[in-house]
Amino acid sequence: MSDKKGKGVSRRDFIKIAGASGIAAGALGPAFLFPERAAAQQKTLKILQWAHFVPAYDKWFNETFAKQWGEKHNTTVTVDNINLTELNTRAASEAQAKKGHDIFMFLSPPAAYEKQVIDMSHVYQEVEKKHGKKIDLAHKSTFNPKTKKYFAFSDSYAPDPGNWHKDWWTEAGFPNGPDTWEDLRVGAKKIKDKTGIPCGLGFSQELDTSMALRALLWSFGGAEQDEAGNVTINSKGTIEALKFAKALYQETETPIVFTWTPPSNNQAMLGGQVSYVANAISITRQAEREKNPLNSKIMISRALKGPVRRIAAEHVMNCYVIWDFAENKDGAQQFLIDYIDAFHDGFVAGQFYNFPCFPKTVPNLKQEIAKDDRADPANKYAVLGDVLDWATNVGYPGYATAAIDEAFKTWVIPTMFAKVARGDSSPEDAAAAAEKEYKRIFDRWK
Repeated sequence: MSDKKGKGVSRRDFIKIAGASGIAAGALGPAFLFPERAAAQQKTLKILQWAHFVPAYDKWFNETFAKQWGEKHNTTVTVDNINLTELNTRAASEAQAKKGHDIFMFLSPPAAYEKQVIDMSHVYQEVEKKHGKKIDLAHKSTFNPKTKKYFAFSDSYAPDPGNWHKDWWTEAGFPNGPDTWEDLRVGAKKIKDKTGIPCGLGFSQELDTSMALRALLWSFGGAEQDEAGNVTINSKGTIEALKFAKALYQETETPIVFTWTPPSNNQAMLGGQVSYVANAISITRQAEREKNPLNSKIMISRALKGPVRRIAAEHVMNCYVIWDFAENKDGAQQFLIDYIDAFHDGFVAGQFYNFPCFPKTVPNLKQEIAKDDRADPANKYAVLGDVLDWATNVGYPGYATAAIDEAFKTWVIPTMFAKVARGDSSPEDAAAAAEKEYKRIFDRWK
């Protein structure tokens, strides 16, 4: 009696009334849930990833896809975007504290965290049921062949083409830009000798340098390891690459490249201060977005060909992990699975920056990038149509292992090249020192 008088109809009596009135229990729906129960069923999903170089991508991912997914799955989704230089420090902090985000995105294969993350095999399997096989680049960047565990899930990668100034290279005798590493040395020297404008290949401890110098190393036949994971850095190919790098620096560059940060080559190219850089299409997209006067002058080219092969690392490799301490592992996996269903929307929103690891999600990629209303000329990005013929993973020709991950994060390759370019070490001594460091790292991860 007191319940009815003080609080209105009780839940028990309401159910009796509903039954007597012929109202089906299923027809009550969520609108009849008590507020405290609705709140209890609300889930959360916390995601951390970089602040994308194309702002329109973050706007789509955060405000459209993540928001709509959260509404559909009764989940409050929060996305934190941080500068790419802060990713590794934040990851280490979360792993040590065993607390943080459910989903964490790296820009290079995070194999060193294998024991702190869940196996992503289920995510890959569910995505492949709908969208076909992933590319080998994704497999080798996220799989440990020894433990048979996928320590990360990769949705996309960014190509790492050349960016070059059309007028200067045309005057130097290369109207289509440099096609080989030797073209780069010869043409960049002509440009510098005539105009004072240097080449912009980095030699510092940062991401862009790491990728560009790996391309140079591989193109001359060098590699950190072989397919089986044995250290091979001290080789003839490595020494030849180091000799070339020294000549390239001395003939075409200035000391500023030893202190560059990730935005440095972007800023230099957009400011008309360098003739060539190896970088993703963030440079040209920024030129278009800001209506830079050099927009029509900055062109894109394939990876440079060396004496052995034409090859380059992906510029960045999106690698999502779900921490083993994540509070919503099931929701995190489902989010990534559903994200690939919407990947094409992200590809368009990101203005072709993120290339698919599941090609069927962008089946007409070559046609889409061949004509772009933002680009000047409109076919500027068509050259990326064959990117999978020359893009490879960090750790090539092997896998992106924990040892490779540590070597990548401790800048072994840039340090080796910088020593030789500066004249602080001979190519032979630098290769031997790098071999010693690689063996120390590899032994620690056996």
